[in-house]
Amino acid sequence: MPELTDVVDGLLHPETQVDERGVDLTVAAIHEVASPGRVDFGGDELAEADLEPCELTRRNPDDEYQWWHLDAGQYVVQYNEFFVGEDPMHLQARNKVLARGASHPSLRVDDHLPLVPLSVGGEGIMIKENARVSTLRPLVPGPADA
Repeated sequence: MPELTDVVDGLLHPETQVDERGVDLTVAAIHEVASPGRVDFGGDELAEADLEPCELTRRNPDDEYQWWHLDAGQYVVQYNEFFVGEDPMHLQARNKVLARGASHPSLRVDDHLPLVPLSVGGEGIMIKENARVSTLRPLVPGPADA
């Protein structure tokens, strides 16, 4: 099995993002769906949704990094990092995100990191630029993968 640092490019701070359990991924952008995409049976009418970037604001005028103030709703997350591994991995939301009322689906990553839908509940959430929001872990093979 390759080292975890070998399966992800673009790590901002490997010493913080990588441990024996996985690689934490950081948020580069958060988008709202501005107009719907389309999914059909054969793919002839497949169309991307239009995404609008969510606005960033500074908590203090001299802050280096800004924050997204997200109300309850659905968003799309884009990561700073890129998956470059050959073996499938498992992507999941970090517990710190889940405990604050936001979540995204857990999914198998085969060849690239997709844009990931983020659900925000309750009173919303504040997410700082480059916050660690997800973890990429080695996939534990199941019966279908054997």
